[in-house]
Order: sequence, then structure tokens, then C-alpha cells
Amino acid sequence: MADAAPFKRKAKSDARGNDDTKRTKGKKRWEMPKRGNAEARQINPGDVGIWATCAMKKEAPTVADLRDLFQGYATKLYGDQTANGSEEEGDSDVGSDIEAEIKKELADIRKPAVKPLFTSVKLDTQCLVFFKTRAPVEPVSFVHKICQDTADGVQHKNCRFVKRLTPITGIEKANQKGLETVAEKVLAPHFHGDENAGKKFAIRPTIRNNKDFKRDDVIKTVAAAVGPGHKVDLHGYDLLIFVEIYKNVIGMSVVGPDFDKLKRYNIEELRQGPAEGAPDATAPAPAPAPAPAVSVEST
Repeated sequence: MADAAPFKRKAKSDARGNDDTKRTKGKKRWEMPKRGNAEARQINPGDVGIWATCAMKKEAPTVADLRDLFQGYATKLYGDQTANGSEEEGDSDVGSDIEAEIKKELADIRKPAVKPLFTSVKLDTQCLVFFKTRAPVEPVSFVHKICQDTADGVQHKNCRFVKRLTPITGIEKANQKGLETVAEKVLAPHFHGDENAGKKFAIRPTIRNNKDFKRDDVIKTVAAAVGPGHKVDLHGYDLLIFVEIYKNVIGMSVVGPDFDKLKRYNIEELRQGPAEGAPDATAPAPAPAPAPAVSVEST
């Protein structure tokens, strides 16, 4: 019995040690918050970007290749300063002024880092990657430029495993309200107003890892958001509406009538075909001409 008390006191001392360990672990978590990075690595409502499919088990090299490809096009289209994330560059005369140079360096240190134009989002789905984009990148025109250049015979070095690119200009939560909200926001500039009357359109939804939406219901909701005065034409469309549903987010965009001519924005197929039909593929004017003929047959 005499030995019982020391064992109790020793156990109490160990308990205090465990509490200290818990406090230390808690302090470490507090000192290194990861919330900002976690948000950056997720697809959130309000984001815009580019989906890309790729060869199986080649997601990592595809992300690296697309980052180089996108950065190169951003430099070409928007200039070095914007592409590199820097907003302004000082005068060459300022460099000779030591005091001004020191002030500039201090200002650069104090101001927050400029967000990159392209941020990859890690997904747990095979053969699929996503890049968030920010202004001045406009996903639809940006992807169209890449695909048109590829169709014209430009050989991109950084497309070993890339397949299809899909631009997205609006993202909301994947529920009925989110679908209606993103549809209204994305479709209005293309279909609403007297200047946009009489458009022929098609809707192509893609649903991944989501069981809440049915394809037919999505098409009905989007068609209602298009509004009256327009006609569905699956082949001879003036505008094609993408609806991309992935897990808990839903994205949408509108592309032009040359989508099918550009191999549905499939970089791999475009790289294989330009040598065979380069003259026809590069000419923008004939694209709308064959479409009405197909449209008439389909209706």
C-alpha cells in the first residue's frame, strides 16, 4: 500500500507531460495555417479557368506541360510583364538613384505577391486537370487561339499527353440554384438583348463524379435560361454552350461555331491532322458555310 502513492504521483506527472505535448502540437498548427493554400487548390464559386483531359496516369507531366504552354501564350498575347505577374517596371534612370532603388525594393518586399495567371488544382480524378486563370486571361478566346494555331500547323513542344481543353467562364456550386445562377450570368451576354436575337445554339453537358444532376434536366434548365427567340440546332449552331459539372461545382461557357471544326478543342487530334488538310483548316471564312446544310438535314 505504501507504494501506491508514488505510482499515482508519477502517473499525474506523465499526464502533465502529455498535456504539454498536446499544447505544443496545437501551437505548431496555429503557427503554420494552410487555409489560404487550401482555398487556392480548390475550385470555388466565382473561379474561371480551363479543364484539360490527358493520357492515363500522366496528370503530373500534363500540368507541367500546360503551365509552360499557357505561360508562353500569355507572354505572346499579353506581354512579358503581365505574364510574369509584375504590374510595372521602373525607369532605367531610377536605377541610378540609390535612394529610389532602396525604396522600390522595400515596397516590393512589403506588397503582397501578385497571384499567378495560372494556378493548377490537384484533383483525385484520373485523366483530368484544371487550371484557374485570372485577368487578363479570358479562357474562351485563350483556348481558341491555342487550338487555332495548332490547326494551322503550329507544333507545340509541351503537349505530349494533352488531349482536350475546355474553357470555363463561370463557376457556381453544383445545385439547381447554382446552375440557374451561372446560366444567367454566362448566357446573358450572348443571347439576351435585341442585338443577340435569332441565335442557333446547342448544349453539351458533361457530368463527372456527381449523381445529383441528370443530363436531360440540365439541358432543360440551360435552354430555359437561353430565353425565347432562339433555335436549337445541334450541328449548325452559332453558339455552343458547355456545361461542366464536377463533384460539387458547375461551370459554363459559350464558344463559337468552329468548335467541331477544331476537333472539339482536342490538341492531340489537331496535332495529327494539320498536314493533311492545312489549307481548309486554316481558312476561317468557309467554316459557317457547310454548317447550315447539315442543320437543314438534321431538322
